[in-house]
Amino acid sequence: MFAVCVLILVLNALFCVECNPSPVGDVVVERYSTPAACPREVKNGDHVRYHYNVTLLDGKTFDSSHQKGVPKVGLIGEGRLIAGIEKGIVGMCINERRKVTVPSHLAYGAAGAGDVVPPDATLVFDLHLLDLWNNADMVVTKTISTPKDCRRSIMRTDFARYHFNGTLLDGTLFDSSYAREQTHDSLVGEGWLIKGLDEGLLGMCVGEIRTVVIPPFKGYGEKGLGQEVPSQATLIYSILLVDIHNAKDNITVENQVVPESCTRKSVVGDYMRYHYNGTFLNGVTFDTSYQRNTTYNTYIGMGYVITGMDQGLLDVCVGETRRVIIPPHLAYGEQGAGKDIPGSAVLVFDVDIIDFHNPKDNITVEIISKPEICNETSDANDLIHYHYNCSLMDGTLLFASGNYENHQEALLGADKVIDGLDQGLRGMCVGEKRVVTVPPHLGHGEKGATGVPGSAVLVFELELIDLAKGVPPGYLFVWLGESPQELFDSLDMNKNKEVPEEEFGEFIKLQVAEGKGRMKPGMDPEEIIADMFKNQDRNHDGLITPDELKLKVEEDQEREEMGLEWGTGGLGTAGSRGCLFRGLWLLCSDRMHPCTQRYTAFRNSRWHRFEVCRHFLEIQPSMVG
Repeated sequence: MFAVCVLILVLNALFCVECNPSPVGDVVVERYSTPAACPREVKNGDHVRYHYNVTLLDGKTFDSSHQKGVPKVGLIGEGRLIAGIEKGIVGMCINERRKVTVPSHLAYGAAGAGDVVPPDATLVFDLHLLDLWNNADMVVTKTISTPKDCRRSIMRTDFARYHFNGTLLDGTLFDSSYAREQTHDSLVGEGWLIKGLDEGLLGMCVGEIRTVVIPPFKGYGEKGLGQEVPSQATLIYSILLVDIHNAKDNITVENQVVPESCTRKSVVGDYMRYHYNGTFLNGVTFDTSYQRNTTYNTYIGMGYVITGMDQGLLDVCVGETRRVIIPPHLAYGEQGAGKDIPGSAVLVFDVDIIDFHNPKDNITVEIISKPEICNETSDANDLIHYHYNCSLMDGTLLFASGNYENHQEALLGADKVIDGLDQGLRGMCVGEKRVVTVPPHLGHGEKGATGVPGSAVLVFELELIDLAKGVPPGYLFVWLGESPQELFDSLDMNKNKEVPEEEFGEFIKLQVAEGKGRMKPGMDPEEIIADMFKNQDRNHDGLITPDELKLKVEEDQEREEMGLEWGTGGLGTAGSRGCLFRGLWLLCSDRMHPCTQRYTAFRNSRWHRFEVCRHFLEIQPSMVG
C-alpha cells in the first residue's frame, strides 16, 4: 500500500510539470505568468506590495485586495504574514502571477478565522506582485544615452529643466512631462524634489537620458501621492535633461573666432548689425536671423536686448563669430517669451558680427597710394570722375563703377552722392587711391537703399581719375585773379558802346582760355553764358549797355545802410562796379539772401568781393540751381 502511495505522488508530480507547480515545504506554488525579464526576486527581509484573491478549495472567495481597491503591503520573513504566504511569495518577480496553495497548518490552522475561514481550511492565494524593495536599497541610476560632449553636469544648487516619464515598478504610468508638453523645472539638492530625484539627477549632462529607480522611502513613502502614486511605491523615472544653470552663472563665451585684422572693438552705445542662431542647450533652434534673410540691428549695452546679449556683444570685432551662452536670469527669466522660449531656459546664441558703428562716428580714410606730385586736390564744388567699389564690412560687394561704361561723376558738395562719400572724395589728388569707411548716418541710414541693407556701414575703394575745379555755390563764373578795372570797355570788344550776347560770350570764353576766369564745371558753357547775359540784360533787349552795368541809387543806399566796407576787397571805390562784377558770376537761387549771410566766412578770401552783392541782384528763376 505504501508503494502505491509513493507511485501516485511521483506520477502527480510528473504530470504537473507542464503547469509548473512547485512545493515549498507544504506550500504548493504554481507560476502561471512570469515576466520576460526578472532582475530581482523576493527574498526574506524584503518589503512587497501585491494584489491577491483568496479562495477555499471549493473556489469560494472570502478575501480580495482587488475588491478593496488597495494592494497589500508586507514585510517578508518577519512573521507579519501567515507562514504559507511568506513561503509562497519568496522568489516572485515584479509582475509575476502565481497560485499558492497553503495548507491549514501554515494558514489559520484548527482555529480558522471567525466565520470567514473554517477550521483546518486549505487556502488558495492568487498573487500578483506589484512592488519590491528593501530598507537597504539605494537610488539606482542607469544611463541610457549620453552626449559625446559633456562640459557640465548637474551639481547641488543647480537649476534643471528636464522631461520625464514616471512609472511604478509594474509599468503603470503615474506622471509625464511630455503629456503636459512642458519640462519640469526645479532646483536640485535643495528639497524641492523627492529625495530620490535629488540624488538621481546629480551628474547628468544636458541631452543625457537616464533611468532612476527610487525606493518608496526616498519617494512618496506611506502617504503616496493622491490617486497617482500608491502608498509605499517604488518609482521609475525615465529622464531627459534639457538644460541646466546656476543662479550664480554669468554668460559664457565659446567658439570665438576673431579676424586677424581688428582695428576696433565694440563698446557701449555702438549700433551693431549681426546674424544669429538661437538655440537651447539641447540644440533645438528657437529663432534665427538667417531664416529671415536680414541681420538683427540694435544698440548694445543700453538695454535694447536681453542683458546677457548686451554683455555678449561687447568687446567684439567686425567679422568675429562667437557663441554666447546666457542663463535665464540674464535672458527671459522664469516667464520665458511667448510660445517659443519656455521659462527658466538657458539660451545659446551663435552670432556673426557683420558691422557696428557709433552715432558719433565720422568717416575714416585710409590712403592706399598717392602720386608724388600733387598740385591740386579735390574740394567742394569741384567736378570729379572716379572709380569705386562699394562693399559691406564683411566684404560683400554691392556696387562697382567697373560695371558701367563711363567713370562715376560727381559735383562735390552738391548732394549728388551720400554725405560720407562726398567727404571721402575731398582732398584727393588725381591718381590717388584710398579706402573710405562710411557709417550709416552718413550713408543710407536706417532704411538703406536698393541693394543696401538698413544701418549698413559701407566701405568704398576709391581712385580719382580727374577733377575740374569748381566755383562757390551759387556762382557761374569767377575771376581767378583781379578783374578788369574798366569792365565794360573790356566787354565792348568792338567799342560800339553795346555788347550783344555773342560778344559777351567771346569775352567770357577768352577769360577762361587765358586762365583769368573759370566757369562752373559740369554745365554747358553756352548755357552758362546765356544765363549770365540774361541776368545782366536788364531791359531784355538783347544788348548790355553801360547804364545796365550801373547799379540803382537805391541799391547804393541800401549797401551803405548795411555798413559794408568797399575797396578792401579789391572792388575799387565805385560801389556800382562791385555789383557790376556780381552780375557776371552769380547763379541766383530761388530766394533773396542778406549779403551778410556769408560775408564773414568769405571776407578774407578772394571770393568775398563777389558775395557781398548777392542781396542786390535781380532774381532770374531760369538760373535757379
